[in-house]
Amino acid sequence: MPIVSLSLPEQMVRAMDEIQESVGFAGRSELVRAAIRLLLQDTHDKNALAGKSNAVVVVAHASVDEEPVTRLKHAYGDIVKTHIHTRISQEDCIEVFVLAGEGKQISAMAKGFERERKIKTVRLLRV
Repeated sequence: MPIVSLSLPEQMVRAMDEIQESVGFAGRSELVRAAIRLLLQDTHDKNALAGKSNAVVVVAHASVDEEPVTRLKHAYGDIVKTHIHTRISQEDCIEVFVLAGEGKQISAMAKGFERERKIKTVRLLRV
């Protein structure tokens, strides 16, 4: 198996160690392989969306960073069936989008959110 070296911030390594211990991974390498498998599966799922599809996209961002959410919501307005905005704290917001339409558009919207630097988290759930 090839060896790949990574440089990670200390905070991330501490978080990895906590996950490793709580979930029971044998080591950091096993944890990193599991994380990469999840990323690969998520990417595959987004790329495989085709035809008429339904999905939910959940987006987390700082309350001061509304612009990318608004821009993408309007750009994909034809597939947005419901949009819920919740301010969960003084600093953070969660947006939930219920989507119905062409799978490629749903995938493009989710990827659009992922490309935005101001977005903290994006999750696509196929329904």
